[in-house]
Amino acid sequence: MRPAIVHKIVRIRKGSVISGLFLLAATLATQFFVRAERAAAFPAFVEIKGKTADFSRDIQPIFNSYCVACHGPDMQQKGLRLDSAEAVLKGSATGKVVVSGNSGGSPLIRRLTGLDKPPMPFGGQPLDAEQIALIRAWIDEGAPVGSSSGGGGAQPAATAVHRHWAYVKPVRPELPKVSSPAWCRNPIDNFVLARLDKEGLKPSPEASKQTLIRRLSLDLIGLPPTPEEVDAFARDQSPDAYEKLVDRLFASPHYGERWARPWLDVARYADTNGYEKDGMRTAWEYRDWLIQALNQDMPYREFTIEQIAGDMLPHPSAAQLIATGFHRNTMLNQEGGVDAEEYRWYALIDRVNTTASVWLGTTLGCAQCHDHKFDPLAREDFYKFLAFFDHEEYKKLDLGQGEGWVEEPQIELPTPEQEAKSKDLNAELAKLDVVLNAATPELEAAQTKWETDLAKADSRWTALRPDKVQSARGTTLRMLDDSSVFSIGKTPATDIYTVAARTDQSPITGVRLEVMNDPSLPHNGPGRDAEGNFFLSAFEVEAAPASGSAAPIKVEWKEAAAD
Repeated sequence: MRPAIVHKIVRIRKGSVISGLFLLAATLATQFFVRAERAAAFPAFVEIKGKTADFSRDIQPIFNSYCVACHGPDMQQKGLRLDSAEAVLKGSATGKVVVSGNSGGSPLIRRLTGLDKPPMPFGGQPLDAEQIALIRAWIDEGAPVGSSSGGGGAQPAATAVHRHWAYVKPVRPELPKVSSPAWCRNPIDNFVLARLDKEGLKPSPEASKQTLIRRLSLDLIGLPPTPEEVDAFARDQSPDAYEKLVDRLFASPHYGERWARPWLDVARYADTNGYEKDGMRTAWEYRDWLIQALNQDMPYREFTIEQIAGDMLPHPSAAQLIATGFHRNTMLNQEGGVDAEEYRWYALIDRVNTTASVWLGTTLGCAQCHDHKFDPLAREDFYKFLAFFDHEEYKKLDLGQGEGWVEEPQIELPTPEQEAKSKDLNAELAKLDVVLNAATPELEAAQTKWETDLAKADSRWTALRPDKVQSARGTTLRMLDDSSVFSIGKTPATDIYTVAARTDQSPITGVRLEVMNDPSLPHNGPGRDAEGNFFLSAFEVEAAPASGSAAPIKVEWKEAAAD
């Protein structure tokens, strides 16, 4: 609209601004002078016969192409929006622009034809006669907002709910009358024959058996029949020969291969990552899962759930996890300078668009940046839908020099041989578990002996009574009646406790440090930090004769254990 005029001025050489302004004035004047000529040309218009103008189908595309840049969701000059029928009927800041049933008295038509002011779009390519005729026809028909859900044609704007036909629940129509009802074997044939009757055509002869088996074979398994198969079908005179042929083709492993291909296309499957490096990817298990699902005639409900959220099912099987590979077909950019978070974002957007296209039958891509121009989808809807996919597990990998990558969840799958071996081993383990868990006299005797030996071993420990306790960092260490040591007062970040004690035990084969809980400690201890923990980084023992006849020596540990 306005930018076209601005561009003309900008292109004029320096020093020619005055000339440019005169050119602009001359252009505007010319437009005023041709107003009468255009006005005389347009009252006739292109006559629309036998056709009801539909806003969504006929009018909105015109406004979107010519008008919404200045009169849409982002800009509303003079308060006028032309991106929906409701907005058109609401009008502008100066009043109504459409008079329902009267296109000649509608300001919108007068502006489009230049009857009152320079024609719109201002400075841009004007609408052609047929486009204006469509808008006039729509207004003269009462400016209906949309079609009713019952398929009964247009309704007045005051009572209609604007819905694109794609969002209206389909209703089974009446079958059209045809010239030869006996020719029709199912309701669809009525519509085919009705169209042929309208065009004055006759149906083609019924296909021969040779043609029929070729069509069926190519359609169902993607391969032509063998000469032997053609001869066998041609000789089969049984009334269910056709049904048997269809069942045989459905049972073929090639059926899944044939019909997996269109699904793999919409799921944007590939054996490589795409982009410049186009590296290999290990996604073929998803392809094989899809072929198997089709050959097993998996119910569509399961087929859908397992691909969209198979990993969220209770205790998902390996096959259900593989099915979610539907979401992993995103192209991967492995060029230098790739930002990990940016790539993750592109992957999320791709999953939203693909899932919507496949299962919702609509495109959401427009709503990524703005409210959808045609469908009832807001930008907010796009990101609400994206939130479903923004919870997957992933980790960022730093490749250095400002580059990164996102590693998404992966599963390791056994080969068929490994899976068979695992099944055999699990069966053997199950047998051994039965033997292990069985209560036998020998097992009970061994259990009793083990418990007795454990009790004896525990009784050989002797608690020491410290003679001296000391902290290297000023912690107060208090001796309790049970010979335990309790720390209070300062809580330095690190400390060294020294405990000295005498014993007449001989030989000494081990030393045990026992820590205990206390209700006065945070979370009952045994440590004194905020979570009741402490960290032991070293434990050393020095030994010397009680008489003091020799210097202490450091004990060398042979083994250490914790419980």
